[in-house]
Amino acid sequence: MSDPALGPTLRGAVDLSTLRNRPAQPAAGGQAAPGGAAGTAGDAVVVPSLVMDVTDETFPQILELSRVVPVVIDLWAEWCGPCKQLSPVLERVVTELAGRLVLAKVDVDANPQLSQAFRAQSIPMVVALVGGQPVPLFTGAVPEQQVRDVFAQLLQLAAQNGVTGTASADADTAAEAPEAAAEPPLPPLHAEAYAAIEEGDYPRAITAYERALAENPRDEEARAGLGQVRLLDRVQGADLQAARAAAAAAPTDVAAQLAVADLDLAGGHVEDAFARLLDLFAQLPSDERGPVRERLLEFFALVGDADPRVLSARGRLASLLF
Repeated sequence: MSDPALGPTLRGAVDLSTLRNRPAQPAAGGQAAPGGAAGTAGDAVVVPSLVMDVTDETFPQILELSRVVPVVIDLWAEWCGPCKQLSPVLERVVTELAGRLVLAKVDVDANPQLSQAFRAQSIPMVVALVGGQPVPLFTGAVPEQQVRDVFAQLLQLAAQNGVTGTASADADTAAEAPEAAAEPPLPPLHAEAYAAIEEGDYPRAITAYERALAENPRDEEARAGLGQVRLLDRVQGADLQAARAAAAAAPTDVAAQLAVADLDLAGGHVEDAFARLLDLFAQLPSDERGPVRERLLEFFALVGDADPRVLSARGRLASLLF
């Protein structure tokens, strides 16, 4: 973000050529796609929503839209705990900017071509499109103030490159949408945990979720939140290269292997994380296996019991136990 010139910053970073050349899908009802080629910088453009789900097939429309208004791309996955922490922050900040940015959400599991094009080796990953060109922003769940700062820099960069349009949601689309029910307020300890996460204070969030579980051991939302924020806390500030070197030097060192598994899971390498811990579990004496089993169970909960990768890993863990 420090270089205002798009070309030198981005050359070779992301290859969108195959997606760019794909014919754009028409919008519902045969109308022109939002942000089509007819728009120019400085214009106002109508879009279905300021926050949109985007697929491999509909991405060409987003490329064209970015010639009028900057588009933020949120690469996420359903199993990714940090993604679930970050996405609401992105949606809130983009909505508050009232059309100066548009948010396009990409499920990397359902859209492998986009995942490959953006080289999404670690998620959550946030990039932007300005004038059809990709701009790397950040990876990982970051505090809300950092999101606001980065988006402010993005708007400056867009202005320097002549992309100064605004977007507004289609009034007809909004009118057809069912009125959203008012969300009930969060329980006090959940609200405290969310506030701490937005500030990047993960230990305080952990404490809040632990207190919520102490009050109600059946609070599954608190249990899920606790697992997510514990992972965020463990990987915060970690050096992946140093962690991998330490793990390679000590293949049966539990702490070293757990550290790399955490980074793998946080980065979206679910199968690698599972395989590392299962291989370690198989090598350890039975009286040293406890921490590895506990971390595996925590990972299973984070990814989701119905995920086929979890089912496969559970099966191997069961065979190692019995």
